[in-house]
Amino acid sequence: MQAETPGPEDIPEQEQVQEAELEKLAARTRRSLINRLKDWEDRRSWDEFYRTYWRLIYSIALKAGLRHDEAWDVVQETVLTIAKQSKKEAYDPARGSFKMWLWNITRWRINDQFRRRKKDTAPAGDPNGEDPRHALENYPGNAGEEFEAVWEREWQKNVIKAAVERVKQKVTPKQFQIFECNVLRGMDAGEVRRKLGVSMAQVYLAKFRVGAVFRKEVEYIRSREGQM
Repeated sequence: MQAETPGPEDIPEQEQVQEAELEKLAARTRRSLINRLKDWEDRRSWDEFYRTYWRLIYSIALKAGLRHDEAWDVVQETVLTIAKQSKKEAYDPARGSFKMWLWNITRWRINDQFRRRKKDTAPAGDPNGEDPRHALENYPGNAGEEFEAVWEREWQKNVIKAAVERVKQKVTPKQFQIFECNVLRGMDAGEVRRKLGVSMAQVYLAKFRVGAVFRKEVEYIRSREGQM
């Protein structure tokens, strides 16, 4: 299925406090994972892999019906599994796309979490009181079209978010703030000018320059797909 190239205008506005907490958890998980991979070659590439795909794995795990702590376990175990399999050259591009390979490994680790729930003698269960097996049975992937739509949508959203994170590291905080308000949040140029105390020229310049960086980062992320 060929998807259209996402644009920054497709990013929904996020609740800032919740997002900040999520970033802190991601950073801690990242440090833990990289330390566990310390004896392997090219830690820098694995660091980049984690930064690019943790949101996708975490989001899919939540959508499967897992709790937040379980979703973080899925993130760590999925990355470690992929690292180990890649060392053995388990991924063969000739046998399918990297996207589907990543989905399969993520799904296996999600299944592991549900199996652990069943072994737990304490009443864990689903937060909504549902049988976790029911949530798993209804997870995208067991019904072809549904899985394809949900996984593709989450994949494209993740490309955008990962690109935004990379952009933050390559432009000034002020430029990104202007771009975020004007493009990501959809505020008009006049409103951005008044809110941030900048000139109209600064607004348009940031939109043009940061937008160009954003598009380049999207292209870079897509060019790296399947190069593990």
